[in-house]
Amino acid sequence: MASFDVIEDEGTRCVRATLDNETIHAERGALCYMFGKIKVDARLPSAGWMIKSMLSEESLIRPTFTGTGVVYLESSFGGFHVIDLGAEPWILESGSYWASEESVRLHVFRESMVTSFWAGDGVFDFQTEAAGPGKVVVTCAGPIEEIVLNDEQLSTNGKFVVARTKGISYSIRRAAKTRFGSRLTGDRWVRLYQGTGTILMSSYPYWRLKLRQQAGSD
Repeated sequence: MASFDVIEDEGTRCVRATLDNETIHAERGALCYMFGKIKVDARLPSAGWMIKSMLSEESLIRPTFTGTGVVYLESSFGGFHVIDLGAEPWILESGSYWASEESVRLHVFRESMVTSFWAGDGVFDFQTEAAGPGKVVVTCAGPIEEIVLNDEQLSTNGKFVVARTKGISYSIRRAAKTRFGSRLTGDRWVRLYQGTGTILMSSYPYWRLKLRQQAGSD
């Protein structure tokens, strides 16, 4: 199986993929450099994927790298996290997919229109569904915290969840029981995750990325 390693240096992070006569997929434009006997290929997706990608942040094309050698993907002030997929599929937050092994099956998953609308993600919110076996790499703003729910709930006041197993449902709820109470809290709506499974959450960014974001907003 291909291996993915997250390399950290000079305050940035990147993903190194080591291939031994193997194939990986990566986000379009993610390549930094590579060496060895590796062939790059890209194919147009199905018509359904093309339409859905135009309505979301998901890439239309995800090229493949096949052969023996090492592939370095673009660095970031943010971070990366490697998920070893088990029997249950994972739902990756829109825009968080970075790379995966060839054995990982990628599909399009759509949240309900009501949920995506009230969450501020538009009427259509398409995400990537990844099913194993194999490894998938996701991008994140900061360190990843793994939270396991056992028929429990997790509420977040923001888009902090990077990925979740498919057994976790997602909806939008008022922060308090009443509309007036929600207004008083200052947080009218929260994202509610409930069920049994695993959630990967990044609730604060790496400081260099935070500085860059602040500079961009000035």
